[in-house]
Amino acid sequence: MSLLRIVRMHFRPESLSDFLQLFDEVKQHIRNFPGCEELKLMQDAGNPCVLYTHSRWNSEADLNRYRDSDFFAHTWKRTKVLFEEKAQAFSLLQLQDVRN
Repeated sequence: MSLLRIVRMHFRPESLSDFLQLFDEVKQHIRNFPGCEELKLMQDAGNPCVLYTHSRWNSEADLNRYRDSDFFAHTWKRTKVLFEEKAQAFSLLQLQDVRN
């Protein structure tokens, strides 16, 4: 069963462009990390300084291998200094998929 990971990040207004540049630098590496099925960057409709990453992983073990990697540690160190508020992360398992 795949795992959905959503991370909410609130950036200082003057740091938003720095993060977008950083994300462009690292997005393919994240997406190609073993176990990553999908990666999206989304923006809050009401606050342009609030961004979300939406990633789908084959398993929690795959996500944890990514989170334990030197690449993640280096990228997160560069990211968190840009925050207005502490990030929030959620790991979700799908219970149902309702479609018409």
